[in-house]
Amino acid sequence: MQSVSTQTRQAIAERWLADTFQTYPSQSAQFLIHEQDPFHNPVGAALREGIPMLVNELFQEMDADTVARALEGIVRIRAVQNFSPSQAVGFVFLLKTALRGELPACPEAEADLDHRIDEIALSAFDLFMRCREQIYEARLREAKRKAGVLEKIYSGGRGTVMDP
Repeated sequence: MQSVSTQTRQAIAERWLADTFQTYPSQSAQFLIHEQDPFHNPVGAALREGIPMLVNELFQEMDADTVARALEGIVRIRAVQNFSPSQAVGFVFLLKTALRGELPACPEAEADLDHRIDEIALSAFDLFMRCREQIYEARLREAKRKAGVLEKIYSGGRGTVMDP
């Protein structure tokens, strides 16, 4: 893998972060950009933490555990927001634009980096699907719990429900 300076990696991460913030509605994007407190802005904090980690991994060994940790906070949040699956993981592909804006043109290196970015995107999609499954399972458990409570109220507890 080609050697890229820390300064260039930081520039790539900043460009990618700015492009990712723009995937949100304008008012939300402004909040994400300007609010630095991670408790008030967990989305921005997750992006600010995960994106530089992913850029570093792109130019290193692409350790699967490190990539997963970097994606975890970002994708979990995007899984509960009003994003389609393609929108939720599409931020990964914005890295290609950031790279082309910060690195000199080199078709061989671009092909390798594009392949690595595609691997990150596939990992993000897998994580997104696991998150959505967990959300739907939780909703199903809650619906079953509510149905069970209603069933007990209307079938066995005749004296506990007021008649209309």
